[in-house]
Amino acid sequence: MFSNLVYDRPLAILDLETTGTDPKTDRIIVVSILKLKPGAEPDHRTRRLNPERPIPPEASAVHGITDADVADAPTFRDIAPRLRSFLNGCDLAGYNLVRFDLRLLLNEFSRVGISFPLQGRRLIDPCRIFHQREPRDLAAAVRFYCGREHDGAHGAEADVLATVAVLEAQLDYYNDLPRTVEDLHEHLRDSSVVDLDGMFARRPDGAIVFVKGKYKGRSLEDIALTKPDYLAWMLREDFFDDTKAVVASAFEAH
Repeated sequence: MFSNLVYDRPLAILDLETTGTDPKTDRIIVVSILKLKPGAEPDHRTRRLNPERPIPPEASAVHGITDADVADAPTFRDIAPRLRSFLNGCDLAGYNLVRFDLRLLLNEFSRVGISFPLQGRRLIDPCRIFHQREPRDLAAAVRFYCGREHDGAHGAEADVLATVAVLEAQLDYYNDLPRTVEDLHEHLRDSSVVDLDGMFARRPDGAIVFVKGKYKGRSLEDIALTKPDYLAWMLREDFFDDTKAVVASAFEAH
């Protein structure tokens, strides 16, 4: 399906439709995944889910899915083991993947007590390329890179296919972009960011510092020494697992 991107292991392009825009509290209504394996036919699967809560009218206005549409659909808990198995060993791609879809997906797995490790996975987000080069949304990306309108916007299946088209066109348009998933992952990654939530960054001297929150700009070591109760609070709160791992390491060291 790609002619410009080289992938040496399974690559899953995913998109979610949800109850809202908060990855920590909102729920998945539709999950669509296109799985590409070297030498194999593409495997595109789309499933509606019952979010186990009312879908707000403003969300339905975006994706067109109502409570009645998913009343008899399975819950995320029902599909979670099969979904994790389907994504096992896959690198991940998606439009706005890092800031939204992946975070929400990780929280859904966490709610049902299933781990979904990111270690070793390469992450490809055409949104990051687009925002680096031509800040817009997915519909504008399709218009700019593909020369057409994005019919079916905010439908998970259409958005997955649009993501493929945009990434393929970006690789054709920008000759300096890497052509392998591994190299493109490194190109897009902010090497200073320590955790998925972007709570911490590493300074050139190696110190880890807060980049947001009440202690923004202060080093984690300083807070561990002077405000250990704050780190204990962070370990109890709803931060991502990798953020908590950074905090726990500092907390235990002091």
